[in-house]
Amino acid sequence: MPVDDLHSDDAVLAELGRRLERHRLERNWTQEQLAYRAQIGRATLQRLERGRSVQSSSLIRVLRALELLDGLDTLVPSSLELPIAQLERERRTDRRRARGRAHKTARALEEQRWQWGDERGAET
Repeated sequence: MPVDDLHSDDAVLAELGRRLERHRLERNWTQEQLAYRAQIGRATLQRLERGRSVQSSSLIRVLRALELLDGLDTLVPSSLELPIAQLERERRTDRRRARGRAHKTARALEEQRWQWGDERGAET
């Protein structure tokens, strides 16, 4: 089901239930077998497959039993690198470096001027 079709919580839960049921059937497992492997009650698995709400821990157990838990990294990555955020971060970094160099250069010039003037004054 395309993401655009998942406007409501009920639609998301129904699609999730259908997908989990499909994975269970592809393994040729009964609901009792999957519930046992996931260490949840059969009624909980039935609710999940029907698109009803269950505890998060029950969903995690089912995903683990179906060896789908690694898919959560795709679903919810540890961080999301948005292109605009990356550009803004690079722009801020570049700006800081440019100011830092200009500031140091100006300070170095001031020190050089002072030293030259001081030397000239000492010669006279």
